[in-house]
Parts: sequence; structure tokens; C-alpha cells
Amino acid sequence: MALPLLSIFLFSSLTLFSLTESKLNIDYYNKTCPQFDKIIQQIVVDKQLAAPTTAAGALRLFFHDCMVGGCDASLLISSNSFSQSERDTDINLSLPGDAYDVVTRAKTALELQCPGIVSCADILAVATRDLITMVGGPFYSIRLGRKDSFESYAKDVEGHIARPNMTMDTIINMFASKNLNVQEMVALMGAHTIGFSHCSEFSKRLFKFSQTSESDPTMNPTYVQALQTLCGNNTKDMAAFNDVMTPGKFDNMYYINLQKGLGLLASDQAMIYDQRTKPFVELYAKDQDAFFKAFTHAMEKVSVYQVKLGKMGEVRRRCDVVNQLLVNPNKKIGG
Repeated sequence: MALPLLSIFLFSSLTLFSLTESKLNIDYYNKTCPQFDKIIQQIVVDKQLAAPTTAAGALRLFFHDCMVGGCDASLLISSNSFSQSERDTDINLSLPGDAYDVVTRAKTALELQCPGIVSCADILAVATRDLITMVGGPFYSIRLGRKDSFESYAKDVEGHIARPNMTMDTIINMFASKNLNVQEMVALMGAHTIGFSHCSEFSKRLFKFSQTSESDPTMNPTYVQALQTLCGNNTKDMAAFNDVMTPGKFDNMYYINLQKGLGLLASDQAMIYDQRTKPFVELYAKDQDAFFKAFTHAMEKVSVYQVKLGKMGEVRRRCDVVNQLLVNPNKKIGG
């Protein structure tokens, strides 16, 4: 007797999921590149000590990569004469060079030790995790075996990465499209406990906010004054820490700040007023362990989002260019 259509669909979906899970595993490089973890850890430690903003930059780089077409290192590809890549869109131009550099250094070291084995996507995932742990955040397991994408297009970015001026409805729907629920979204926003944002991303909250208020009334007045001094005279290239209290430590202070009107970005501060997100902000402000647990779960989920396996991708020899262009620089890749 023929299986019902729904049963066939569910069977196919579960089979595909099982195949994906079986090809990604934490021991993926144990035999082919046994020094994998040690090499990345050493590169990460050296880089973070030399440039303390590396952890925040790598976390943003990882997230911006995964949210557009999955965790496939497409964001690392440089633009060429045929097309503009993801890394050159406006929202990615502020990603710090240190974040790209830590991946490049790790890739170079791994190519010397085990050439052609470790993907840039796996390097980015593990380096990000190690950097988060180094600045006080939780350790979480990462299943390995991702392949790198063959292409990267700037046109694919818009609508997949949250912007500070977006409504909470828009942001929630954006995360939902990646199979991430509200609680997971709030936990991932906690990444703003480290790093900084440029004045151009929040200055609208400081000057001529509305006809009745010069600044956003949801902000702490003393905080507003300090930021107005920083961002005055159109100094949009200046930047402020996302977490004004413990900017270099991965902790739950970000959520505590939101309760005090110390959220830097409008999209951050809005979470304390929206009834869908407020309970999770309050939970994580009160309980750092709950935040770490939720963040770990969400990052593990993001890290396997639409990963490329087998012939769907490749192991790039250089993270900034696909292998075909290394052989033939004049070849047009993709559409």
C-alpha cells in the first residue's frame, strides 16, 4: 500500500536531517588534522591578546555569514571584477579587519599542517567559539565537516541581517525565517554584551529624536549626555561600547543595562518594552547561567543552519577566493 503523501514528506525530511547530522561531528578532523583544535586555539589566544576587539568582531562575522545562505564562509570571499560579494555590502563594511585576520591566520597555519583538509567555515565557527570562551562566555560543542560555498553575492544580504532601526516585528520575523524563535533571538542578541557600534547606528536616538523630545526618552539621561558628547559635530566614525558597564567581558550585563535604559541600539532597548521579548530579557538579567544555556543552544543551532556538505561546497585553499579563481582568475563564477 502506498504511503500517504504527508508520511512520505516526513520520512524524507527526517532522512535528510539524519544524513546531515551524521556527516557533521565533533571528531571530524581527529584523523585527518589532529592538531586542528590546538592550532586554532593558539592563533585565537595570540590575536585576542594583541587586539581585544577580535572576539566581538569574529562573533559578528560568524553571525552575518550564517544568516545569509547558511554557515558557509561566503562572507569571507572578496569581490572580483564580475560581482560584488557579501563582505562589501554596507552592513558588512563595519566588520573589523581583526575578525577576518584571525581566520586567515588560522587557515594559513592549518594549510601548512594539513593542506586542503579544513574548511574556512569550520575555522570561523571554532575560532568564534574559542574567542567567546576566552572573554568569559560559555563553551559549547561544534559539529564539524562544513564545506565552503562556491559563491558570494552582495544582493543576497539585504533582509537577512537585523538593522538597529528595524521594528521588533521585523526582527522577530527575520529570525523566524531561520527557524529561530523569540527566546533564541533574545539570547543571540546578548552577543552585544561585547563589541561596539558606530555613532551612525544610534545617533538618531540622540539628536532631534521627535517634535517633543531631543533624545529617545527610553534612554538613561546621563547616558544620553555622554553619547551626545561622543557623537556631536557629525563624528559618525566614532564608536561606543555596546555594553557600557563591562564592555570586554561576555556576561549578562547587556540585559541588566536594558532594564536601566542603557541599551545602545534602538533594537536592543526595544526588547524591554515588547511583551514577547521582555520576559526573556528579565530572565537573563537575573540569571546569567540561564542566558549562557540559552545562548549555547542558539549558537549550536545557528552553526548548522543550511551548512553545505559533500559536493555542495569545497575546502577553499584561501578563504577569500574560491578555488576555481586561483586556477583561472578570469573565470566567471556563478550567475
